[in-house]
Amino acid sequence: MASSSVGEQLRKARETRRFTVSQVADATKIKSDHIAALEEGDFHPFSAPVYIRGYTKTLARHYKLDVPNVLADLDAELAQTKEFAEPPSLMRREKGVLDWITLQLSKLNLRLLLPLIAFAVLLSLLLWAYTAWRRHQSVDPLSNLGPGYYKSPPEKSVVEYLPFPPGAVPTNTPAQK
Repeated sequence: MASSSVGEQLRKARETRRFTVSQVADATKIKSDHIAALEEGDFHPFSAPVYIRGYTKTLARHYKLDVPNVLADLDAELAQTKEFAEPPSLMRREKGVLDWITLQLSKLNLRLLLPLIAFAVLLSLLLWAYTAWRRHQSVDPLSNLGPGYYKSPPEKSVVEYLPFPPGAVPTNTPAQK
């Protein structure tokens, strides 16, 4: 059996035991697409060889195959592929600020943090509304009336009049009497 590929070994073992792909998927909790891909020898649906090895090991146990031999055959097959010939790099990559922020956010308990955030937003809105109201109250409504209106200074108690426009003659003025 070592001469046939791992996919063929898995398919033959399943068919010998008269299992359907969906029955095996239900029993092993492996997606039926992944089972079919392994039986066809297609490793492209998998992102890393660890998944291929894990699923193959689970299927070999389920079919009561010789697990070490099946995994040795699988390693030989993976060594011939370009994508999975070498194991993934174990070198640590440089962590950035975004990694640190994500780590800190993952440590937070959102059930406790959510009411605090809601309270902070509500407090900010109330503070903004209060300052807007105070700013509106402190504005003098007579400060920007535009031309033609006169506001006497508060220290003078004498009534003053605006001059008449040119060409307008008043009828009863104190100067005419």
